[in-house]
Amino acid sequence: MSKFVQLSVCIVFMVWGSIFKSTAQDWPNLKRYAEANAQVDSIYAKENRVVFMGNSITEGWVNSDPDFFTKNNFIGRGISGQTTPQMLLRFRQDVIDLNPVAVVILAGTNDIAGNTGPMTTAQIFDNMVSMVELAEANGIVPIVSSILPASKYPWKPEVDSVGPILELNMMLKYYSKGKGLVYLDYFSEMVNEANGLPEALSYDGVHPTDEGYKVMEPLALAAIKEALKR
Repeated sequence: MSKFVQLSVCIVFMVWGSIFKSTAQDWPNLKRYAEANAQVDSIYAKENRVVFMGNSITEGWVNSDPDFFTKNNFIGRGISGQTTPQMLLRFRQDVIDLNPVAVVILAGTNDIAGNTGPMTTAQIFDNMVSMVELAEANGIVPIVSSILPASKYPWKPEVDSVGPILELNMMLKYYSKGKGLVYLDYFSEMVNEANGLPEALSYDGVHPTDEGYKVMEPLALAAIKEALKR
């Protein structure tokens, strides 16, 4: 092995080592919104704030249509690739401490994909329930979202996504009904015949396009209105 190749390999391992060390030290990515959270009171009205907690779908939504969030006093707290255990760890910082009237929770698809290791549907459901209970314990109205359709994960094509998504959505729907919570059903309005997202609504079968978010926005607004009325 040449000295150049050896040096290149060492650099690669150093870079990856730094990434893994950073991830291990801040696994839930608490730093991601720390600065933004400190400025919330100076940017958002204190009345009728709503936090959107989620993964890349929520993060992408803020980037796709920032006006939807700013004009409605909505705060986006999505982090790409995150799973429910990571969201649960940052729930106090990124939701409770922001003093919203409601939180829209959209999560679970990355858990099914195994982004942070194997997860059963029961474990994913339990984490969702824990977030709901944390919200309620702090006077915040929780809105439980369905997982969006995905017939396949491009980064994990070997994973069965359809069955677990259908199962979890059923669990979340009936849990919400039993608790008297609003269930925000994106799935039924966006699913195609293959239990995935139509090409017009997604660029990769998982993440919505601008058109996909336009389908989601009135559904979210109606759910928030209903939840606050209850």
